[in-house]
Amino acid sequence: MQLALNQLQAHLHKGLRSLYTLHGDEPLLIQEAADAIRAAARTQGYTERSSHTVQGAHFDWSEVLAAGGSMSLFADRQILELSVPSGKPGKDGSVAIQQLAQQAKGNEAVLTLVMLPRLDKTTRTGGWFSALENNGISIEVQPVERQVLPQWIAQRLAVQGQRVEAGEAGQRTLQFFADRVEGNLLAAHQEIQKLALLFPLGQPGQGNAGVLTFEQVENTVLNVARFDVFKLSEAVLAGHPIRVQRMLDGLQAEGEAEVLVHWALSEDIRALKRVKDAMARGSPLPLALREQRIWGAKERLYERILPRLTDRALSDLLQGAHKVDGIVKGLKQPDWPNPPWQALHRLAMMLCQESIGQPVRRA
Repeated sequence: MQLALNQLQAHLHKGLRSLYTLHGDEPLLIQEAADAIRAAARTQGYTERSSHTVQGAHFDWSEVLAAGGSMSLFADRQILELSVPSGKPGKDGSVAIQQLAQQAKGNEAVLTLVMLPRLDKTTRTGGWFSALENNGISIEVQPVERQVLPQWIAQRLAVQGQRVEAGEAGQRTLQFFADRVEGNLLAAHQEIQKLALLFPLGQPGQGNAGVLTFEQVENTVLNVARFDVFKLSEAVLAGHPIRVQRMLDGLQAEGEAEVLVHWALSEDIRALKRVKDAMARGSPLPLALREQRIWGAKERLYERILPRLTDRALSDLLQGAHKVDGIVKGLKQPDWPNPPWQALHRLAMMLCQESIGQPVRRA
């Protein structure tokens, strides 16, 4: 059974199941969900806890299976935790997890908690993961996307009795905060906690208990943002030039390989071309996107961009991607900046401007 993360607390108040699976790439949210399950379990008599982390191909599954099959009427109830950081338990692990899931069904003496990273579609349809879903509760922990990050920060501040100023000033503060911590949710949580320690009463003596000003946030919150090329791709396709510039600067500062950034940008350009060509041959847009394995957030972005993207624009983007490929490999190109990051910036902005209907001026 699948359950949304925001439904977990309500579910725990109604009663516990014997098997829970948490999977996703947000360590903070995974940890908080696991803590909530542990806390609920402790109130119901699960006083013992054993933890196992799968590492290497020679992991001994027998101890896990023995713990999972415990059904003593007299011993304390226990929590059995299994972490598979790679998301790949292997052949023996796959068989063992399916057996573990069967053992957990109806076993009130053991609460089994399985923690996994983000899983691809193929893994999620495999036998071992299906066994976990069918015999217990499965929760996919989704990342907090940039557009909802300010709201997430505001909610976290409210929990500790703080808030930003009302109106436009407060929204500016939240946007600034989000820019500083984007892509690093654990650090964002730590920065929020730091504000609680430094400004528990907001502005003492001014009657604004718990209210944070822009200056307080600006002077306190560290720039701990972390970016990856996949989020850069989404920002470019969404047409957010300021965010794209900030992400490129961040990737450069973090030492990301220019060739990887170029791959992300050029792969989108090539995919747009392939989908456009398929549509010209008569394929409906949804079918063309599926054929190119474009789905999720990118599917929506492609649907918005493609109707306005001309053949001339695509040709220019493909030519630009080809030239930047040479630049990041050490070649010089006429009419293009020689430093690789400047060339990548120019290519990203070409695609970004096309995505919002502001085509680049062409000679």
